[in-house]
Amino acid sequence: MKRTHFLLMILCCLVPLVGLAAILLFNVPVNTVLWIGLILFCPLSHLLMMKFMPHEHGQAQNPNQQNPGGNHHD
Repeated sequence: MKRTHFLLMILCCLVPLVGLAAILLFNVPVNTVLWIGLILFCPLSHLLMMKFMPHEHGQAQNPNQQNPGGNHHD
C-alpha cells in the first residue's frame, strides 16, 4: 500500500472522529458540526483529489495515433 494512500485513509477516519469529539466533549450542536462538515467537504475533497490523482497531460502518446502535422516517421 502506498504511503499517500495510507495517509488519506487515516485522514478520512479521523475527520468523523473529530466531529464526534466536538459533539460529545465540547457540547457543540450536531447541526453545527454537520453544516461545517458540508461546507468544508467540497473544497477539501477537491484539494485532496488534485494532490493525489495522477496528472497525465499528454505525456504518453499512442504509437498508433497519427501526428496531425504530417510529420509521421516510418
